Amino acid sequence: MFENQANFIYLGIGSNLGDRKKNIELAKYKLVEKNIKILELSNYYESASWPDPKNPKFLNIVIKISTNLKPTQLLNICKLIELELGRKKSGKNAPRICDIDIIDFKRKILKSTIKLPHPRMHKRNFVLLPLFEINKNWTHPETKDHIKTLISLISFKNIRSIKQI
Repeated sequence: MFENQANFIYLGIGSNLGDRKKNIELAKYKLVEKNIKILELSNYYESASWPDPKNPKFLNIVIKISTNLKPTQLLNICKLIELELGRKKSGKNAPRICDIDIIDFKRKILKSTIKLPHPRMHKRNFVLLPLFEINKNWTHPETKDHIKTLISLISFKNIRSIKQI
């Protein structure tokens, strides 16, 4: 039986500075503190930093949550948590203590101040593999592509560069 995907929100949490696992655990704790219910979570995945693989490796997870917040409210909470954990404003794709992205918000498609689903999620091994782990039937809200199709489009090299921890 298929669950109603429209009720769920998926977040990606990543870190490549400091105690990466502790940073992600603190981010999860702070989400719960803000009355965001964590329903399911993936294993940890380690991948090279992109676009500069010389930067420290990333640790990432995907979590399924439920909340009554609107997308912009949730985004503001995610950004606040990043700051509370010590994230500094730096260049795009720079190393960071914590990064929290909204991957899919109740299957909404938005193009305004917040872009949903996440505009690059379908190209990221560190999003697709942990998302597949917790929802094998997920489909992209906009393109309607099944997650297995999206994973099959990732290069072999890109798949080999990530490992479950």
